[in-house]
Amino acid sequence: MILFISFTVILTISFAVMAFLSGSSSSEKSADRRLASITAPKAGASISQIQIEQILKVNPENKFGWLDNVLQKYPIMHKLEARIVQSNSTMSVATLLVTSVGMAIVGFIIFYLCFSMFAIQAVAACVVGYIPFLVISIKRSRRIAAFNAGLPDAIDMMGRALRAGHSMVASINTVAEQSAEPVKTEFHEVFKQQNYGMPLRDALNQMLDHVPSQDLKVLVTGMLVQKETGGNLAEILDRTASVIRERLRIQGEIRTHTAQGRLTGWILCSLPVVMLFIINFINPGYSNVLVNTPTGHKLIYLGMGLLAIGALSIRQIINKIEV
Repeated sequence: MILFISFTVILTISFAVMAFLSGSSSSEKSADRRLASITAPKAGASISQIQIEQILKVNPENKFGWLDNVLQKYPIMHKLEARIVQSNSTMSVATLLVTSVGMAIVGFIIFYLCFSMFAIQAVAACVVGYIPFLVISIKRSRRIAAFNAGLPDAIDMMGRALRAGHSMVASINTVAEQSAEPVKTEFHEVFKQQNYGMPLRDALNQMLDHVPSQDLKVLVTGMLVQKETGGNLAEILDRTASVIRERLRIQGEIRTHTAQGRLTGWILCSLPVVMLFIINFINPGYSNVLVNTPTGHKLIYLGMGLLAIGALSIRQIINKIEV
């Protein structure tokens, strides 16, 4: 009898564990609900394209989802969200803001324990809090630069596919399969959206929103104009690729010629701060008069202002040269 009861209990527990493990996960249930809402909408109800995209795209888990819902009311948050998407980051706007505020508080506390001047504490908090935004900006710039570098080869690939008899959509699929990242991912999204029924114009404009590149804008404009007016698309693509390559070459030469100015700006702006830390490390208490007296505080404010003016002036001079 004991053996029978033990066998029954073990069998029941085994079936319960198997049923629990083989059941649908929370993400699968969520996907089923989204698909059900698409395939069986209410009578008389219509689902817009934006709603369909929100249903089909599973957002990553976010601990600050309530804060995201609050921030959606402000237009500037949509711009920040667009920059996050362009950097190909999975971080949400709320997570970015919470991380920035947390780092700013930590930076303020650290400098509060080391310095008695509120200006230094505030500047340090702002600089440390800006680091997450700087990371997003760097990732965005690198991704756009990598896309621009691979775009001419992708355009040549499209031109060869068109000459071989493929359609425009098939040539986009060729780029999506054979080109390098991040061009591959973006063109794959265009091909996928086209298969889902989105018009080609909207799919290309959506790619342009994901990658705000002037070179891509030239390509998209040429493709859409050819679609409306006709013409030899292969020749248009060849000329576009040639223009983009020449533009990239000129940009490289300009960056080479302005490298000295950028390096000079970094050295001149960082040298006073670095030397201050080095001198105080070698001779502790060297800057006590500068930090602990009203006259020293005024000199520090003046120095910080002159450094900011010098940095902005050098940046303005370098950015005057554009292609």
